[in-house]
Amino acid sequence: MVGTRAGTAWRVTAAVVALLGGMLTACSGPSESADDAAPAAGASATATGEATGGATGEATGEATSGATAARSGGSVGARGSACVLPVTFDIAADWKAKAVDRPAGDSSAEEITDALLRQGPVTAACEIDAKPAGHIGFLRVWTGDPDTGDARTVLRAFVAAEGSVSKETYRPFRAGGLEGVEAEYVRTGELLDEPKQEHALAVSTPKGPVVLHLGGLDTEEHRQMLPAYELAKRTLRTT
Repeated sequence: MVGTRAGTAWRVTAAVVALLGGMLTACSGPSESADDAAPAAGASATATGEATGGATGEATGEATSGATAARSGGSVGARGSACVLPVTFDIAADWKAKAVDRPAGDSSAEEITDALLRQGPVTAACEIDAKPAGHIGFLRVWTGDPDTGDARTVLRAFVAAEGSVSKETYRPFRAGGLEGVEAEYVRTGELLDEPKQEHALAVSTPKGPVVLHLGGLDTEEHRQMLPAYELAKRTLRTT
């Protein structure tokens, strides 16, 4: 029995030594390749962005939707389209675009309408309804005056006007010769059943800033509509 126990103990000790030796060899081996290091760096950046609440979590890159690309169903923005805007972009198939109307000839009604349709420094100009495509939500377009401010300033003011938000992250992007800023954040509030994810972007044009905002009934619905948002962002052009 003693010999058996001693032999067992020796084998366990040898296994531990071999394991430690392997760990030391791995630690002292070649440095990580760029491909191996990238996931760790990305995870660290994500954690940092969430911890700082987006105040300093700005990075270059596109939002990750994890979904397939949306099929184009036409475009809006140019003369003759559903919404005449400072920019044009493709809308997803089956989504329905409609200009946001304002009452004409009644100054008091115009003031009330503008107050209701205004968010931060921009005013609603177009809404693209996802219901015909089987989703509950809108991709909305907001526009502002040329002297409103640059894209970053406008977008931060727009997000702040959303109310209670958290986990904001901002990142620059380029599309169609336009340079803009994109925000991803979580919105909360008394009227919401639970916090939900939202996306918005802003670009500066000679006719003023433009904000595109994607909401949705809840986070799950929002994520299902992200391909339509990515399609719009990818095809942005000035009119």
